Amino acid sequence: MSDTGTTTNPRVVEVRLLIGAVVLTAGAGILLGWSESSELPPAAIVTGIALAITAAVAHVTVRTFAPDSDPTLLPIAFLLNGLGLVFVRRTDLATGSDLAATQTVWTAVAVGVLCATLLSVREVRSLARYQYTFGLATIVLLILPLIPFLSAGLINGARLWIDIFGMRFQPGEVAKLTMVVFLASYLERNRPLLSVATQRVGPVLLPAPRHLAPLFVAAFMAMLIMAYLRDLGTALLLFGAFMAMLYVATGRLAYPGVGAALFAVASFTAWQTFGHVRVRVRIWLDPWADVSGEAYQIAQSLFAFATGGLTGTGLGFGRPQDVPFAATDAIFTVIGEELGLLGATAVLMLYLVMILRGMRIAQTARDEFGTLLAVGLTIVLAAQTFVIVGGLTRLVPLTGITLPFVSYGGSALLANYLLVALLLRISDESRGSAKGRASLTPARPVAS
Repeated sequence: MSDTGTTTNPRVVEVRLLIGAVVLTAGAGILLGWSESSELPPAAIVTGIALAITAAVAHVTVRTFAPDSDPTLLPIAFLLNGLGLVFVRRTDLATGSDLAATQTVWTAVAVGVLCATLLSVREVRSLARYQYTFGLATIVLLILPLIPFLSAGLINGARLWIDIFGMRFQPGEVAKLTMVVFLASYLERNRPLLSVATQRVGPVLLPAPRHLAPLFVAAFMAMLIMAYLRDLGTALLLFGAFMAMLYVATGRLAYPGVGAALFAVASFTAWQTFGHVRVRVRIWLDPWADVSGEAYQIAQSLFAFATGGLTGTGLGFGRPQDVPFAATDAIFTVIGEELGLLGATAVLMLYLVMILRGMRIAQTARDEFGTLLAVGLTIVLAAQTFVIVGGLTRLVPLTGITLPFVSYGGSALLANYLLVALLLRISDESRGSAKGRASLTPARPVAS
């Protein structure tokens, strides 16, 4: 069937999926409200209407400015975002806070940024012209929390936020994306030089130092700044994206090998240098040794998952007030307790589909810059999801990062929608190019 048919038109698929995402979110919000009162909850209605309006605006923008883009990314982002609003509201009911209203406003702002990105970035290739600008922007964004009149000070042991006109923002979330753009541009321009090994370092053959130096200096300067800010989780994400993009650009296994060795050295150094790293490793290895002290968060998370079982306690019937930072770091714990293993698995499947679609976009990108950019963005999303879910389930040591689209946090939500906008633009260009090539292919004569 033709791609222009109504059944296969990507925008028709997208609008149907968006309607499903909004309906599921509204239904979950109503169920949560009914757990508190038999009356129709006004907060769920307002949230559902707000999400429906922002989804409509986003869909019209995508239909107009990226008509050939992937039809699944935006609906999945909205469904995760909507479930996040429901569970942030759940923590509000349990703790007496009022975070859901703020997160709803940030959702509108983040969708506005997505629309503005699609309007302004008509060709993703244009970003490659400003590779060093993006590299410098990454360093500046990471340094901002150190500026006295901007810094929000130490919060939970880390200096990651700035205050602008009374609003708190985490510039490191945007720095992850600017760093990926810089790496994609640099690797695309220097791929032939980085692929040819001319220097031997022990058993490993590497390119000339002058070609590797700018790349490693920028990447490791960013990671050193984050280490100083005690944002080791973001440093890990960037390092993973850096190694993945370097391997995709060159196809040389030596880079992941060297990266693994550097990661081992950096991990040991962090363990020796930072006391909170030693604490997190200790409670990861044996959380039951100090359940009421340093291991309280991870222990409560494990208890919550166990309480949820297969089908969960039901929306509104868990105890998120027992888990520290339930709305931010540990919101997946709330999902696991109230929706059970089945609900938590469904959420993880949404991330898996988004990651697979991101890799598919990378495969079909029309040029190498688009491929590298899509790989980097997708790896950042995948690594962030793995690190926080793995930390809460005790698969890896716990780090203080958020679950994409779901956790409370305006700057993280804005950065995630910006990530989706760039993937939409790359997929629109690749699908549009394929459609153009197909229209230029002469039709075969039909035998009589």
